[in-house]
Amino acid sequence: MAKQEITCDDILRELKAGQYRPIYYLMGEEPYYIDLISDYITDNVLNETEKEFNLTVVYGADVDVATIINAAKRYPMMSEHQVVVVKEAQNIRNIEELSYYLQKPLLSTILVICHKHGVLDKRKKLAAEIEKSGILFESRKVKESQLPAFITSYMKRKGIDLEPKATSMLADFVGTDLSRLTGELEKLIITLPKGQTRVTPEQIERNIGISKDYNNFELRSAIVEKDVLKANRIIKYFEENPKTNPIQMTLSLLFGFFSNLMLAYYAPEKSEQGIAAFLGLKSPWQSREYLNAMRMYNGIKTMQIIGEIRYTDAKSKGVGNPSLNDSDLLRELVFKILH
Repeated sequence: MAKQEITCDDILRELKAGQYRPIYYLMGEEPYYIDLISDYITDNVLNETEKEFNLTVVYGADVDVATIINAAKRYPMMSEHQVVVVKEAQNIRNIEELSYYLQKPLLSTILVICHKHGVLDKRKKLAAEIEKSGILFESRKVKESQLPAFITSYMKRKGIDLEPKATSMLADFVGTDLSRLTGELEKLIITLPKGQTRVTPEQIERNIGISKDYNNFELRSAIVEKDVLKANRIIKYFEENPKTNPIQMTLSLLFGFFSNLMLAYYAPEKSEQGIAAFLGLKSPWQSREYLNAMRMYNGIKTMQIIGEIRYTDAKSKGVGNPSLNDSDLLRELVFKILH
């Protein structure tokens, strides 16, 4: 049976219970979770007085493995633990040499290695040594389809609900940059009127600057409903506000939707729950739009639409496109989708 991968929540749960490991090797393409764990350790393991003598933060470009090992081998002063945080660890050469220290790590030291935008080769000795005594955590990029669930769960922890449309507006506008997304969510929390615990599309429009009527989410809905007039009104708005509505973001969203729609045709059960389970959507309400689209577009048309989106993407990057601007390209694409 395959070993279950440890999650960020698992690690934070352990830390909050005061269960510490000698090493946390945090790696991967998503910086948000790496920062979340390392910041929690930095902020909470030691009190302010203990930090003066027992917190060491170094950067990979400025240190070698020997320096890290020497720091880790120090005993804490007037404290149960010392914390050594290595940021930008992807810049360290010969990181494999750390395995010598991990054969007998100092249990009073909490060594936190932050290796962003890459991963350690799990077949190497170092990975095995880390897993023996500590945590080897891979922070993976969140998929677009997982964003609504991430937003809902983040806000629920803060005691706040979002209307489904507000969630989709945020997911579509901000995308998969979790640090930026959580920044926008915190901004929303601050601007909520006292005593209010539900975020509406109007609040997103007012505080984040996304139009509740003219955005990628509404364009997608217009295409699903085959509402030609609404789709063209949104494209005109995009044309007048190109900086907040770049064509690449729109094409990415449409491509993701129609690719998922193609998959939805293969779902064993064509119901809200069946499609949500098949596509890995966290909420059945997210699958309603796919069910509506299946009534409007058959499998062959969906395949043609995916091809047209790819073709438009190439043209938006200058391939075989001598004259059309982004708005014209989007107008042409939406016409081909709807007809």
